[in-house]
Amino acid sequence: MAAAETDRDAPSALCSEFLNFSAKDTAAKWLQVSNLPKEVYQHLACYVPKIYCLGPNLNPQNEDLLAQLLLQGPLEWYLCGEEPSVGLSKLEQSNQPSQLCGHVFKVGEPTYSCRECAADPTCVLCMQCFLGSVHKEHRYRMTTSGGGGFCDCGDTEAWKKGPYCQKHEPNISDSSQKDPLANLSAEMIARTYNVFSIILKYAVDMLTWDKEDELPEGLEPPARGDMYYCMLFNDEVHTYEQVIYTLQKAVNCTQKEAVSFATTVDRDGRKSVRFGDFQFCEQAKSVIVRNTSRQTKPLRVQVMHSSIVAHQCFALKSLNWLGQIIRYSDALRRILCQVGLQRGPEGENSSLVDRLMLCDSKMWKGARNVYHQLFMSSLLMDPKYKKLFAIQFARNYECLQSDYVKDDHDREFSVTDLSVQMFTVPSLARMLITDENLMTTIIRTFVDHLRHRDLQGRFQFERYTAQQAFKFRRVQSLIGDLKYVLISRPTEWTDQLREKYLEGFDAFLELLKCMQGMDPVVRQVGQHIEMEPEWEAAFTLQMKLTHIISMMQEWCASDERVLIEAYKKSLSALTHCHSGFTDGEQPITLSMCGHSVDTIRYCVSQEKVSIHLPVSRLLAGLHALLSKIEVAYRFPEQLPLSELSPPMLIEHPLRCLVLCAQVHAGMWRRNGFSLVNQIYYYHNVKCRVEMFDKDLIMLQAGASMMDPNHFLMIMLSRFELYHIFSSADCRKRYSRENANKDVVQQNNTLIEEMLHLIIMIVGERYTAGVGQVENTDEIRREIVHQLCIRPMAHSELVKALPENENKETGMERVIDSVALFKKPGVTGRGLYKLRPECAKMFNLYFHHYSRADQSKAEEAQRKLKRQNGEDSVLPPPVLPRFCPLFASLVNILQCDVLLGILGAVLQWAMEPSGGHWSESMLQRVLHLIGMGLVEEQQHLISSAEDHNDTNFNFTLKISRPGEAPANTASILALLETLQNAPHLEVHKDMIRWILKTVSNIKTTRECTASAPPSDSSGHSQEETVRDKEKAERKRKAEMARLRREKIMAQMSEMQRHFINENKELFQQSLEDLDPSTSSTLEHRYTRVNLTPFSHAGLNKTSYIIMSFVTERLLVDEEKPLFGSLPCRQDDCLSSLTRFGSACWTVSCHTTVQNHFIRLLAALVPDPRVENTPCILDVDMFHLLVSLVLSYPAVLCLDSSGLSADAAQLHFLHLITVAHVVQILLTSLPEEVRMEQETGGAEREEEESVCLLYNTLRSLLGRGLREVSSGWHLWHCVKAGILPYLRAAALFFHYLSGAPAPPELHALGAGEWEALCGYLCLPSNLLQLYFNNLDIMEPLLQGWCSHPALQALQSSVTLIRFPRESNHLIDLPGDYSALINQASSFTCPKSGGDKSRVPTLCLVCGAMLCSQSYCCQTELEGEDVGACTAHTFTCGAGVGIFLRVRESQVLFLAGKTKGCFYAPPYLDDYGETDQGLRRGNPLHLCHERYRKIQKLWRQHSITEEIGHAQEANQTLVGIDWQHL
Repeated sequence: MAAAETDRDAPSALCSEFLNFSAKDTAAKWLQVSNLPKEVYQHLACYVPKIYCLGPNLNPQNEDLLAQLLLQGPLEWYLCGEEPSVGLSKLEQSNQPSQLCGHVFKVGEPTYSCRECAADPTCVLCMQCFLGSVHKEHRYRMTTSGGGGFCDCGDTEAWKKGPYCQKHEPNISDSSQKDPLANLSAEMIARTYNVFSIILKYAVDMLTWDKEDELPEGLEPPARGDMYYCMLFNDEVHTYEQVIYTLQKAVNCTQKEAVSFATTVDRDGRKSVRFGDFQFCEQAKSVIVRNTSRQTKPLRVQVMHSSIVAHQCFALKSLNWLGQIIRYSDALRRILCQVGLQRGPEGENSSLVDRLMLCDSKMWKGARNVYHQLFMSSLLMDPKYKKLFAIQFARNYECLQSDYVKDDHDREFSVTDLSVQMFTVPSLARMLITDENLMTTIIRTFVDHLRHRDLQGRFQFERYTAQQAFKFRRVQSLIGDLKYVLISRPTEWTDQLREKYLEGFDAFLELLKCMQGMDPVVRQVGQHIEMEPEWEAAFTLQMKLTHIISMMQEWCASDERVLIEAYKKSLSALTHCHSGFTDGEQPITLSMCGHSVDTIRYCVSQEKVSIHLPVSRLLAGLHALLSKIEVAYRFPEQLPLSELSPPMLIEHPLRCLVLCAQVHAGMWRRNGFSLVNQIYYYHNVKCRVEMFDKDLIMLQAGASMMDPNHFLMIMLSRFELYHIFSSADCRKRYSRENANKDVVQQNNTLIEEMLHLIIMIVGERYTAGVGQVENTDEIRREIVHQLCIRPMAHSELVKALPENENKETGMERVIDSVALFKKPGVTGRGLYKLRPECAKMFNLYFHHYSRADQSKAEEAQRKLKRQNGEDSVLPPPVLPRFCPLFASLVNILQCDVLLGILGAVLQWAMEPSGGHWSESMLQRVLHLIGMGLVEEQQHLISSAEDHNDTNFNFTLKISRPGEAPANTASILALLETLQNAPHLEVHKDMIRWILKTVSNIKTTRECTASAPPSDSSGHSQEETVRDKEKAERKRKAEMARLRREKIMAQMSEMQRHFINENKELFQQSLEDLDPSTSSTLEHRYTRVNLTPFSHAGLNKTSYIIMSFVTERLLVDEEKPLFGSLPCRQDDCLSSLTRFGSACWTVSCHTTVQNHFIRLLAALVPDPRVENTPCILDVDMFHLLVSLVLSYPAVLCLDSSGLSADAAQLHFLHLITVAHVVQILLTSLPEEVRMEQETGGAEREEEESVCLLYNTLRSLLGRGLREVSSGWHLWHCVKAGILPYLRAAALFFHYLSGAPAPPELHALGAGEWEALCGYLCLPSNLLQLYFNNLDIMEPLLQGWCSHPALQALQSSVTLIRFPRESNHLIDLPGDYSALINQASSFTCPKSGGDKSRVPTLCLVCGAMLCSQSYCCQTELEGEDVGACTAHTFTCGAGVGIFLRVRESQVLFLAGKTKGCFYAPPYLDDYGETDQGLRRGNPLHLCHERYRKIQKLWRQHSITEEIGHAQEANQTLVGIDWQHL
């Protein structure tokens, strides 16, 4: 929104009017008038249009200055009654500061939530409060704020403990309950009330004003101008590109100007794009509307009179002013709250606050942000008025949400987003439920917005229009509000709360009834489905409601009366749903194994079936709770348990599970992917708690109230397998079933699935209420089964566990009891590995395993058992006992129908499978038999302890043969036959385990029958058998060890015998070795043999860089000079040297000779060469390489007869002396420490270096300071010249091929002597100068006489030796410091706007505004983002950046290549958190940062990007240049 520059041609009269204005006099005048509002409005009408909006361009500094002087000044004088600065500071001093922090978060600012103490995840602290709180020692979550919320420090309801930081700790002497207004005089209160009433009303009038050409009464200007603005408003429909293109056409601006307009519109919500008369602005408006109305609704544009825009500008300014004024005193804040919430003349919902809220969706983004901030700093910071505001908010809730749903702005710019600040306060939430019936209001508002239903009243998302889909996305925010209201469970219930909660529960059941049976599917036969049906909307709704359903059950569980009522209501809702679901179902009777049951004829494969059954599942959850808190046993008369119809309860969940089985069997292939996806999400961790798990509980609940035979017959019927198992000769399936292979295969899969379901119904007891377990047992078991697949990282485990409404899995409480943590290295992640003692909990048919997980876990566990030398059998684990309400489920294992099914499958397995049975089927049958035996053992143990007889006798049942006339073999007899069947090799272990367990049980029964009850009845026999097995295994292992030792002894004896027989041969070979050994000893101190070599010129720069970089890397990595380079680098250096030598031979000799003379003149002055460089400006290693490689071209002119290698040696000597001089001139320390004792070892060197240094001082006068310590001088020379000597050694090694001495192949003390020896240099380098004094002295004088050496006396920065390696910037240890730094970074081009993607350059430390239009620049004719542009100024096109809010490293090379790389920050579990999704505290891992630094130093960034793009093709498609 444009406010404009003051008009340059403003008449001097106006200027003098401004200069003569007195705020004090105006305020004094106001104190005398009777009608203050009218007087203030006249003042505003006169001055506001003179200050604001006088032209097309912004000049905010001028406007703010004038507004402060002419508008805010009088108001502050009137308010204080004295000089405002004095009056306000008095108010501030007398104010009792609030214990609430109330710091409002900026976009991207770090926020902290304590996982242990926060009442819910929305309770957060700012960085300062967090660092001063107890929570920094707890498990906390760190995230970045989206902006708008505030710090909850000091709010006792937000924290279970530690509500205050050190700064906000209440003072015990505080009388905090005192009314803050008590400190103000009555006159002050009256004046404040007057000012706030007028200004707040003025701001509300102007911001909600919808006329474009006239002002509210009292604000008409004395002289009305005729200038207008064409104002463009933001929407979330049109893209940046569309807006930019339209503006270029409409107002003839450049693309850059259009981008600036679009950025401001997006940020502030509106911007004037044209200033002029009405016609001029109207023309631009029509072009914009015409251009944007083709596909969608057009952009909103208004032609507004300049005075209206001016008043709206000041209205925003005045709201900001109110926000600043109330910071001085809580009393002022309270008066503003009172003014805002005071009911207006229109009655209900007419207060100024109500007016602002109800007009929210009509305002532009900038105005919304300003008044939301004011609400937060006033109403929400005062406990009394927060409550009153919450009541008004709840009363307007339906209206506000309807406006939000119709609006297109994001939730963060809507007033509805403030719900989180009120609904998450437990006391407010309870009050709003009881007094304002908030829970019912939210649910009904939600249901009202989803009006698209089918004939049965169920939601129908099929054929949703784009508009309906948009509305559905927005209406989901109501579910978030409901979650806030329910997030903290009540500890004490009142009758009114019960009544209103149950009313809300009724409304919730109505919502669930609309979902029960939605999106039904029918099996497609013959032809594939033509169009994939819409399924995602229904699952989105289910996912959003998952936590709500769980929280509803938790609320019910906290009060017995509520639970009983909720159970009754859910049961009647389910009965109502069932009465509407009769799809012409006919009654039939099923008979089998002497039992019969009445049920209905229903085929999942032919009728409609739905995966959405939330009413059934809610009832299942409540049923388990009745058992858990024992209401079912204490108040049976209050529960309608006798009215329950178990067949009705199990019907729909069973259909759903049969549908899953048939999909797995491939019967629904023609229904396309939509159904496959639904089945996937049904089992997925995000949905399973309130879908699959509850269906299983409902089947368990139904089965526990039925005859197990009846239950299994109904199950057989629904699985469409009844005809296979009910016939008299079912055991001869392979002879009688038709030969259609597909049908046989499908039926096999269905039998497997049905057996698996029976295993789950009997075996899944880890839900509190079903089995006698705690919640932690359930989590522990989940973790054990995940770790049975493989060791996992913390984040993988978290993903595999369901989260509660607080985003917690409960894993941390139990993980250490079941797993061991292994820390990561430089790559990889930290891993949890299962403790060996927990492997006994493994259940192969764990209900949350997918097929792939099951097979991986089975393989891993069998492998582990084999490694431990154990039997690889995986028997069923010992399970906890059922709760009494579910206790009868164990009878399924010994009922006649199940035994008949098991017997039939075992009979089929007698014959090798011709496709008529499967390995998986048999494995499941054996597992069920194993479960029966383990159950019987547990019953025997408990009966022995309780001295009761057990009625669970599984061994008796499986030992009994079939009755006449069939006389079929018993299950036990079949197993004994099968253990020797050659085609069942895989299952033999399990069959043997079963038979052994049967014999143990029989023995135990005989013992207990004959002997008095003993404690260890169940275990003793098994333990005896185990002990025998262990002893046998130990004996075998011992025999194997003895056999190995015997063989080894025989081998060594044979070896000795062979050597004795062949003594001469061995002696001879040793003698052959001797000469080579001695020659290597001689070579230890071989000097570089400077033999004549065909030298050459070279692309020397690359070689010099490569050689020097290599030397530096070896130093940094603390590796020896020779022998530690990778082969590739070694070969590269060697090839570069040879290539360089050869290059000079092809160049023109004259050119090379001139080049040589120019180079040599740098050290040996030559009158023919002008502008010779100063000795300080020369890189000596660079000069050495260049002279050595170019000398052969000069050799032909040399008549002295000097050989090339001798010349090379002279060059080395000369350049070494020059380098020593360089070091003495530039690299002495500022402070010389105490003299060190050298013990005379280096006395000669110290004296020589002192002599040379004093010579330099005499030549340069006072340019060098006096240094008397020879030890320090020599120490500096040695340290400074070492990198040069190492690089020279590498160069001559690759040039001449002379082997390096062993001392240089290892790190050690003798490196200096070995280097000097290898390079034919004396270890006292000063000898090179003093032994050739007649030559060197004139050269030294020449070097010192260069004019540039006067720089020593000036402040020019000199290069010091040894030169430090470049390194990346230092990063803080704690990642939140970086987030804090980024949150205060503003976009340099958007006038203080927060950068959305702040990105840190790791090379130079610059913070950049990446991935945004505002900071794009032109580079070689192409628009590029800030990071790409920065790489060309900072890193020659290569860059390393850290995207702070994503915790992600970005590599860029050139304009088109890039990749993302793991950041060097890890959490306590050794994992990175790219995207900051998990929120664990992150700390710098120095090893990983060194690895990134190494990539950078080795110039491997481009290579790394290449590898990443090869591995991941999606990286190629990213427009890296826009980052």
